[in-house]
Amino acid sequence: MRVIAHLHARADTAYDNTYHHKLRGRIWNALDGTEYDEIHDEDRPKGFTYSNPFPPGDMREGDERTLLVASPHEELLANVAADFKDDRELNIGEMPFHVNSVNGLATDVGEPGTSGTIETGTGVLVRIPPWRFEEYDIETDHDEAEFWRPEHTMEPFHNQIENNLDKKHDRFCPDYLPGPSETSDDLFDGADLIKTFSIPVTVTQGQRETWVLSKWRFDYTVRDDHHRRHLNLALDTGIGERNSLGFGFVNITEKEDQRSGRRERVDA
Repeated sequence: MRVIAHLHARADTAYDNTYHHKLRGRIWNALDGTEYDEIHDEDRPKGFTYSNPFPPGDMREGDERTLLVASPHEELLANVAADFKDDRELNIGEMPFHVNSVNGLATDVGEPGTSGTIETGTGVLVRIPPWRFEEYDIETDHDEAEFWRPEHTMEPFHNQIENNLDKKHDRFCPDYLPGPSETSDDLFDGADLIKTFSIPVTVTQGQRETWVLSKWRFDYTVRDDHHRRHLNLALDTGIGERNSLGFGFVNITEKEDQRSGRRERVDA
C-alpha cells in the first residue's frame, strides 16, 4: 500500500540528495501521538519507507514532483496522508514544496505466473556483519560491518537482503506463513546492478556518516501465493536496511500477465 503525493516547488531550488533525514522527520511528526510513534526508538523494522521527490534534478518555481510513502499498515499511511492534507507546506531540507494532492495507491506484483521488473527508486543499504567476513573471504582492517560493494560478489548481497526481509516477514505477516528463507528459490530471477555510489547521511541529529549504496533492476516471476506475498512485502517495506530513512524503496516498472500476454509499464 502507498500514499502518492503530487507536489510543486514553491521556489527555484537546487535538488538536495541528502533529503533523507528531513523527510523522515516530517513522517515521524505525522505519526506523533499514534500507536506507531512508539516504534521510533525500537531496534527493529519500522514498517514504512519512501521515495525521493522524483524526478530528481534542480527545480524552478512551479515544477512538479511526486513523493511516495509505502507501508504494510493502512492506518499508518492514513496518518501520513492526513498530515500532508492538513499542512500543505512540505519543506524537505532546502527544497520547499506545496502538496497539491494526496491519494492512496495499491501495488501488487500480480498473481502467480505474472512476470515483471522491479527497480530501486533509492539506494539500497546492505552491510555485511564482521562475523561473516571469513565466510565471504572479505579481508579488511576493521571489525565493523562492511558496506556491500560489487567485489564482494552477489552471495552476501542476496543473503543480507533475504535475512532482512525475513525479519520484516516475522513482524508484519502471520506466524504460520513461511518467510522468504523458508522457500528453496531466490526472491528474484535476476539482478542487474545499475550503479554503486556513496553519499553523506545524517543518521541522527548531529551524526553524519558516509554510506555506500547501490541501485538495482530486478526481474521476477511470481511462483505462488507465498512468493507473491514476499515480493509485495518488499514493495511495502523496502529492501535492505534503514528503510525508514528512505533507503531501499522499490517500484514495479514493468509487469506482464503470462496468461494474457499483456505487458504494461508501471510508473509508480
